[in-house]
Amino acid sequence: MITLGSILIGLVAGIASGFFGIGGGLLMIPAMVYFFNLTQHQAQGTSLAVLTPPLVLFAAIKYYNEGNVNLRMAVFIALGFVGGAYLGATFVHHVSDPILKRLFGVLLLIVSIKMILGK
Repeated sequence: MITLGSILIGLVAGIASGFFGIGGGLLMIPAMVYFFNLTQHQAQGTSLAVLTPPLVLFAAIKYYNEGNVNLRMAVFIALGFVGGAYLGATFVHHVSDPILKRLFGVLLLIVSIKMILGK
């Protein structure tokens, strides 16, 4: 059952990733926490492990072929992302699981409000 559920999470996250341009963690992390009882730390680590291989490469190529990728910007963001992800992964282990879950929820709430009410 965990295999089928995991495939379903991946399918939904993949569709959302290609459709909305999200990394997938927005859906995968809450699904792993609430459906599979992973801790927030475990869900975030698993989400990062899922995205380690170039899984979204084909979606990015499709966007690029349609003229919807600023390649120069993507390269510089990726450079910053490498260091930032390492720093974040280093510091997160000093935060308790309940606090991390709340911080994740606040981040999602802020982004949601901004997307709904902003330009």
